[in-house]
Amino acid sequence: MTELLLTAPSSGSGKTSAMCALLTLFQRKGMRPCAFKCGPDYIDPMFHRSVLDVDSCNLDLFLTDEETVRKNYEYYSAYCDAAIIEGVMGHYDGLGGSTPTAGSWHLADTLDVPSLLVVRPGKNSLTLAAELKGILDFRENSHIAGILLNDCVPAHVTRLADILERETGIPVVGCLPHVEGAELSSRHLGLVTADEVQDLQHRVSLLTDALEENLDWDKLLSLCGNRPAKVRTEMDTHVAKTVIAFACDKAFSFYYRDALDALWKAGADLYLVSPLHDHALPDAADGLYLPGGYPELYARELSENESMRESVQRAVQGGMPTVAECGGFLYLGQSLEGADGKVYPMAGALPGKGYRTNHPVRFGYATLTAEGDSLLLKKGDTLPVHSFHYWDSTEPGNALSAEKPVTGRSWKTGFASPSLYAAFEHFDFSGKPELVRRFLRAAEEYHAREQ
Repeated sequence: MTELLLTAPSSGSGKTSAMCALLTLFQRKGMRPCAFKCGPDYIDPMFHRSVLDVDSCNLDLFLTDEETVRKNYEYYSAYCDAAIIEGVMGHYDGLGGSTPTAGSWHLADTLDVPSLLVVRPGKNSLTLAAELKGILDFRENSHIAGILLNDCVPAHVTRLADILERETGIPVVGCLPHVEGAELSSRHLGLVTADEVQDLQHRVSLLTDALEENLDWDKLLSLCGNRPAKVRTEMDTHVAKTVIAFACDKAFSFYYRDALDALWKAGADLYLVSPLHDHALPDAADGLYLPGGYPELYARELSENESMRESVQRAVQGGMPTVAECGGFLYLGQSLEGADGKVYPMAGALPGKGYRTNHPVRFGYATLTAEGDSLLLKKGDTLPVHSFHYWDSTEPGNALSAEKPVTGRSWKTGFASPSLYAAFEHFDFSGKPELVRRFLRAAEEYHAREQ
């Protein structure tokens, strides 16, 4: 199996555009690629799914441990010809930007996968070589095997490649020139979601054409890793035990594939519901999972679906086991300020009012500590989490203590009870069988009570 991690000197280097073009190019070559994303980002995998029409899996070395990451990489790359991983931020940027932990280099080192450095040269040449030389020498094994020039004029590639290869000893495999009309737009949490780009396939096709024309395919393959093809050693068995209503639509689209699979393998039937369009939760639901997303962009539509809001309020206040993260947490509040500046009623199951800020709030990784027993956590339990949101709540809760791993900054967060986890902080069920068991056991008990 061919394998490669796309990395960069910094954020904004064009990794996602290069990733989408490279995945499509592998498909054009008759291969079956699969995609991964380093870190907690939800949006980049949406682009991978749109390009491949298959799910993309996150590999996060903070939210999950190294063993879980290796197992997930092996499991989700089985039966594929190529595994391509999109990195995060700069190559060595991990926790707090001051340690490589959980960053691209850490993932490449954990999986022993070579990296392709995506570089925007700008007007640099020899100075760029010096900068890249520093990146290569920063760790004994940088895992960087090649360089792809991005937004580079093809006519300049040969001269620049000669300089970079001479000074760094690392091959330049080609370039992805700027393609007019193929740009990917951004908003406050990163790129706009893939389903909002109406001509995404056309844009990716243009990018792929440009990459194919300006890439040395054989040189690229020569620097990729190549390990024996994998087969899944565990069976995809499923014994249905309980029904979990899982919110999934344009307003709630931030989820981890491996987390849903962990619930499914443990016996959850995941019943997809849309708070935007469905009238109520299904009668068969024994639990509710409200992931994050962009509810602020659809606040009016969510508010107008009054029957669903009332259904969710009755379920949560009636003791249905519920997990709500970030956008799902905001939906459970009394009201939400939309992106249009207007305030709309929400489900009303929690006391807070969601409002817009002009900056990211409590951004990054943290560790939660439970103040008492609740649905997912016992008193004193810890849980690695991630948060990134521009909306806050007048009452964010105080059932859990959160602490950042590098700075030690701490705060109170969330609502927790025997039937509830609701907070801004995201987590991953994968590799945490005790959390899965507690959630599904509570759903089974709820089902028995309601019969």
